[in-house]
Parts: sequence; structure tokens; C-alpha cells
Amino acid sequence: MKKSTASEAGRKTHVVKYVTSHILVLWCALVLIGHLPSYLGGYIPVPQALALPLFIVMFLYALSPGKASENAAKWVDWVPLALSLPAVITTALFYEVIENYEAFGMLDTKGVVISMMLAVGLLWAAWRVTSPVLAMLLGGMLLLVRFQFYLPGMLHGRGYAFDRLGYAFFVGSEGVFGLPFYIACTVLVMFIVFGQLFQRSGGGDWFLRLAASILGKAHGGMAKTSIMASFFFGMISGSPAANTATTGAITIPAMKETGYSSNLAGAVEAVASTGGQIMPPVMGAIAFIMAEWLLIPYSKVVLSAAIPAVLYFVMVFSGIHFEALKSNRQPMVREENAPSFFQILLAGWFYLIPIGVLIFLLLAWQIQPALAGVASVFAMIGASFFSRDRNHWLFPKRIGAAINQGLEKWLTVGLITASVGMMVGSLAISGLGIRFSSFIIDVTGGNLYIIMLAVAAGCFVLGMGLDSIPMYITMAILTAPALINIGVPDIAAHLFVIYWGMTSFITPPVCIAVYVACGISNGDIWRTGGHAIRLGVGFFLIPFAFVISPALLGIGSVPRIALAVVTALLGGVALSSALMGYAITRMTAVQRILQALGGVILILRDWRLEVLGLLLLGISLIWQYTRKRNKI
Repeated sequence: MKKSTASEAGRKTHVVKYVTSHILVLWCALVLIGHLPSYLGGYIPVPQALALPLFIVMFLYALSPGKASENAAKWVDWVPLALSLPAVITTALFYEVIENYEAFGMLDTKGVVISMMLAVGLLWAAWRVTSPVLAMLLGGMLLLVRFQFYLPGMLHGRGYAFDRLGYAFFVGSEGVFGLPFYIACTVLVMFIVFGQLFQRSGGGDWFLRLAASILGKAHGGMAKTSIMASFFFGMISGSPAANTATTGAITIPAMKETGYSSNLAGAVEAVASTGGQIMPPVMGAIAFIMAEWLLIPYSKVVLSAAIPAVLYFVMVFSGIHFEALKSNRQPMVREENAPSFFQILLAGWFYLIPIGVLIFLLLAWQIQPALAGVASVFAMIGASFFSRDRNHWLFPKRIGAAINQGLEKWLTVGLITASVGMMVGSLAISGLGIRFSSFIIDVTGGNLYIIMLAVAAGCFVLGMGLDSIPMYITMAILTAPALINIGVPDIAAHLFVIYWGMTSFITPPVCIAVYVACGISNGDIWRTGGHAIRLGVGFFLIPFAFVISPALLGIGSVPRIALAVVTALLGGVALSSALMGYAITRMTAVQRILQALGGVILILRDWRLEVLGLLLLGISLIWQYTRKRNKI
């Protein structure tokens, strides 16, 4: 009887989540397309339009308890919803109250209570859904603004009482209902649904088979196949951890079956999945936030990020290739009746339609990313009916299941962006973000190289435990202005903090992507992390390269850009080879050092040292060739 009751309750919960998630997608689509005001007969302010999505985020959280809820009473998961409800109701149904607050620039006693309840609810949910790191960081920032008068030096400020602080993150345009949550409710929700539809239509499996047909005959073919598959899915998924879990469930066991160790297989997947976040056109949705943040066309973000992203994946591929040669890994044996590349391409050519629509609308027509996402969703649904497998046809039932599954992934994103909005709003009113950047410049004496090292260290430490989107937003506020203030182009500064923030995903001790990969591979965290650092070394060096030489971002004349690309690619391959200990033959320690130094010099592209870099690389290669010829 009890089992029957529990089963019935589970079905009711599933139905409620199913209906709620569809309401959210429909509402976000209407807000995004711009038809909602005309449907309701007037203009709806952005905070009022986002109130329903915020309620649904907290409601879905209550129905889908966080990781810490396993040993807690069920009612605990409903507390954040109860705490946020007054703010949601006030914003959605009594917006004239919000307008009165905007007129005075502060909250009354009731407003203070509502805003503090909202803050506690969001921090509570963020703590349980993600990790204590994010909640402690956000809560700490709110306290710093409140008690800023205790901070030393240039960080010192007047501090803001709760009536001004609450106004900043509750009512202010840069608070909970600001840019991060708005993008989550328009752009991100559409691309997450698009990704789920793509998977359910068989697109993920098709990409994996296509990659295997291209790279399967190469040395290290299965690992290279995994890199390509993770690269394709990673640029859409929006989360290194989610991508590692999704594609890694297939690629990691496949790599282990072809002879890769658990540690190396996990590292390959973690590095490739994390790299998807820097690869255009989607960049895990970071590109859309960056374009809005910097007030520049989306196409400029994509074109600027393209060369560094390609350089990164060339280095990852090179590392795997030379590791395969060193370990004498033979190419995979092709099955007798296995389909060829062209057969696989013809069998799934229609999967390229939605991707082509997306790229065309974003780059050629340059329409809003969210609208491009909606068009791509419809293109994906239509394209699925070209499949010969009826199980891949996206009928309404499968579309509904994809939306429901996508919203479960979006829940964390929506909750995080709403929570991060509190930090954005509070730092905006206090100026702490600018002061923090000024503090970095003052401590480093304004030296570009020392500032880059300081910003890199700050991004690595502050990025620990955060997902890619909150990591970027946090770094864009706290560290990127330090580079911009000394003359680094805006786009270069923001890409710099993204790259260095990503290092925390593959570098122990936190390394979320590595933890997820090890959960699948059963590998050791530290050994897997060591392999990941060697394969993903591009994350550490490439940002220094494009700050020193903006030609790597497509800035400058064509000959200058071409020279920068050639030298960086040569240096990247040389460095990856040195880290694996093999190029022409197995390297000695001295040869590895010479080649690594030459590679680093060519990547960083200081024209005064390029000749030295080529000389060091040449000495190492000639030495290796001589040893191999003499069979030493």
C-alpha cells in the first residue's frame, strides 16, 4: 500500500514538473520573441516578465531537491520557494510597488524584509544545488558591500545599509532580474532545449560515428574521436561537467576498450569537454553573455574567439597524437562491413540543417541569438523527419520529454544566474569591482606581465567550484577591468579571464570536469588531473599569447594575423610534443626542455625571441633525428 502511494505521488510530481517546464519554455519564448506585450495588451517591464521564470526555478528546485537533501526532511527543500515568494508576487502582481522603490532609490522596511528573504532563499538553494563555494562567495560579496567601511586601502568605502543594498540586487537593473538571469531565460533555455532535441533525434550518436569514420584509422583514433565528439556537443551544452557526463558515458568506456588507461581516458574527455566552452559559434552560451556585456556584435565575439579555440584543440589533438606514437597505439581495425565516411554523412546529412540555420542566422543575418535558437529548434524538429529511424522523429511526445529533460539541466543554470545577479547588483552600487581591479594594478605596479599573472591566479582560485557561466560573470566583474584599465582590448581581457577560469575545471584539487570523468572511468583524481594539465596546457598559455599579440584575435593586418597564427600553431604542436616526450623519437630530458622552451616562445610570439624559439626547436628536432638514425 505504501509503495503504491509513493508511486502515485511520484507520478503526480512528474506530471507537475512536466507541465511546469512547458509553461516556462512557452513563457520565455513569448518574452523573447516580443509578442507577449501585444498578447496582454501593453508593455511588460523585464523584471515583471522574469518573475514567473524565477518562481518556476524555485518551484522546480523544490520538486527536484538538491544534492544535500538525501538525508534531510522534505520540507527543507520548500523553504527557498517560500522565502522567495513575496518578492516574486510583489514583482509580478504589484509592480507599482517596484516603481515606487525606483523613484526613491531605496527600499522601505517591507521592501528590506522581502529582499533579504529573497537573498536567503537564493543562497540556500544555490548552496544545496551546486556547492557551498558559490553560496559562500555570493554571501561574502554581499557582506563586503554592507561592511565596506572596514576594508583597508583603496577597497575602503562607505558601506551600504540594507535599504540601499536590497534595492541594488532586488529592484536595480543589474540585480536578480538583470542580464545574467534574462539571458538564462531567453538564450540559454532555448539552446539547452535545442541540445536535448539534437540528442533525442540521434544527432549525438551520428557525430560520434562520423568522427570515428574520419579519425578511427589514425594513431590514437578513439581518443581523437572522443575529442571531436565532445568538441561538437560541448560548444552547445553550456557546462564542462554536463558535457563530460553526457559524452563521457560513451567515449570513456570506448577509449578504455582500445587500451587507454582509466586516468588518460578520463583526462581526454575532461579536457575536450571543457574546451567546448571556448569554441564558437555557441561557446557554451558564454559568447552571448559576452556580446551583451561588452555591447558588441555577437559576430565579433565569435570571430575573435575562433583562432585561439582552434589553436587549443590543435594542441589537444597533437598531445594525443604524440602520446599514441610514444605508446605505439595502433589505429583501430575497421570492421569489414563498417560504413564509410560518406555513407555515414549521407545517412545523417540532415543533422547539419539546424546547425547551418543557427550559424547562418547568427553570423550572416546577425539576428538576436535567442531568436536564432528558436529558429534552430524548429529546424531541428523538421530535420528529424528525414531520419530513416522513426524512433528519432521528434513527435510532440518526444519534444515534450526533451523539454522536460532540458529544463532539469536548466534549473541549475537559472538558479545560479539569478543568484549571481545579487553579486552583480551589489558590486555595481559599491564600485568594489572597479576598486578590486585598481587594487591589482596598484599592487603589481601597472606592469602588464605581472598583472596578467595576478589576474590569472585570481581567476584560477575564484573559479574553483563554479560552473562556466557564473565563473565568467564573476571574473568579468572582479578581474577583467584590471587588464582593460591598462590598455588591453575589452574582448582580449574577457577571453583571458574565461580561459584562466576554465583551468580550474581540469586542475586539481577542485577540477569539476575531472571529478565527473573519474566517476565514469574509475580513475585517480590526481593522476587524471596530471594528464589533463598536460593535454590542456593551451588554457594556461594561449590567453597570454593573444593579450601580447592581439593578431591572434583577428586584430590587425592580414599578413600580421597569418604570421601570428603560423608561429602559434608551430609552437603549440612543439610544446604538446615536448610534454608527451615524443616527436621524431622518444626525447631525452634535455630535448624535451629545449623543445618546450622553443614552443612557449613561439606561442607567446615575442618577435625579439622568435628566432631563438625556432633555433631551440630546430636543435631538439635535429638531435632527435640524429638519435633515431643512429638508433641510439
